[in-house]
Amino acid sequence: MLPDLGEGLQEAEIVAWHVAEGDHVVADQPLVSVETDKAVVEVPAPQSGRIARLIGKPGDRVKVGTPLVMFEEGAHPDTGTVVGELGAKPPEVAPVVAAAPSAARPVTASPAVRALARERSVDLAQISGTGPDGAITREDVERAASSPGSAIAGAPLTGVRRTMAVNMARAHAEVVPATLWDDADVEAWWAATADVSVRLVRAIASACAAVPALNVRYDGKSMRRELRSRIDLGIAVDTEDGLLVPVLRDVGHSRPGDLRQKLDELKAAARARRLAPADLRDPTITLSNFGTIGGRQAALVILPPQVAIIGAGRISAQAVPRNGSVAFRHILPLSLTFDHRAVTGGEAARFLAAMIDDLGQSAPQAGG
Repeated sequence: MLPDLGEGLQEAEIVAWHVAEGDHVVADQPLVSVETDKAVVEVPAPQSGRIARLIGKPGDRVKVGTPLVMFEEGAHPDTGTVVGELGAKPPEVAPVVAAAPSAARPVTASPAVRALARERSVDLAQISGTGPDGAITREDVERAASSPGSAIAGAPLTGVRRTMAVNMARAHAEVVPATLWDDADVEAWWAATADVSVRLVRAIASACAAVPALNVRYDGKSMRRELRSRIDLGIAVDTEDGLLVPVLRDVGHSRPGDLRQKLDELKAAARARRLAPADLRDPTITLSNFGTIGGRQAALVILPPQVAIIGAGRISAQAVPRNGSVAFRHILPLSLTFDHRAVTGGEAARFLAAMIDDLGQSAPQAGG
């Protein structure tokens, strides 16, 4: 059966089977890869025996406790054994090879490519891969989807995109958002090689210290507000599968070098779908540095029980009044969206002002 995946996860999507009906397997041999909204993991065989039946096909969503395979007579059906110890951090998954249902040859494609194929309604069994050893690439899927005569039918959201849709609907139903916009003059430290992300993290930590009211968790049902002394900062990461928000822990007591290393590790793990469930749990406030892609300002979406999200837009050189004349300065546009149920306009304005003050310094303030 599908084992307990931990962290409150109740279901997963079958990505690919590694065995077929009639195969003989040994205990702990990988049976199937499944995908949650957090990671792709392999589920091992609970025992040795010959597979009589596979229960479910790629794309099916199965709940924890649902049987996955049946063994032939002489072996016991998988009706209660927990299949493998998944632990806190799932193993890294290489490109998955599974028997295609409509062809004799195997289909080789990464989980991200399989997710794209489902989204674009492309049958991977009908594609000849151009990647290493015949692996199917994103370009192969896009080419097949746009080829003459291809029918792009609607497909249900899965994995990360499905979770994103659920979370956004919840946020829309619960949060009362308001947004402030302002600009930070970063000329004192900006350069093409400047680590903008780390400076933003440090500025948020400084603002949380000055205005703790935005580093809280708010329960709308009980109308209870819980201030947090530790700043666990969610970092919005754009991936091929959708938006993921891993968490930088205790940023108020982290050195810039440590922040950069951890940022790199989290972003790489997010894009490779190797994040542990604990890496996405319980942010207290979130940063979206969308300016690295494009755009200046945005009214972003707060995911409760958080009460604030900061947006950082594209830095640009602008003519600004300075000392009675006009000078060109590098300006970083900022947006702060806050839940007006739990945060006052004054608190939000002081928080944004504290960020701008920190970003105007030539170096992080003392203690950073």
